Amino acid sequence: MHDYLMLLHETPADQPTMSESELRALIQRYSDWAETLRQQGRLSAGHKLCDDGGRELRRPGAQLLASDGPWAEAKDVIGGLFIIRAESLAEAQALAATCPHLGGSSWITLRQIEAL
Repeated sequence: MHDYLMLLHETPADQPTMSESELRALIQRYSDWAETLRQQGRLSAGHKLCDDGGRELRRPGAQLLASDGPWAEAKDVIGGLFIIRAESLAEAQALAATCPHLGGSSWITLRQIEAL
């Protein structure tokens, strides 16, 4: 088995406005999806990221440069992440394809985590 990182991207400007009940239903779909994977032994971790804050760190030379986020020029944000377990990239892709995040202008980046 291998671990795969799923980064959940979204374009906030393209997201439809949801009522409170629609938002609760969407959260429930994510919870149900994650619980199914957890019961199958396929979910290692899952987290929603905070909507505000964050830091971008760079070291172009000797000095560390840190800037606040989110960034107005960014067209998309990473809203959350999951770490799933699968035998292959194809299997990880099949699992990710069932995630409620996909649809509209939202997408997932799927990367294998290198074993140390």
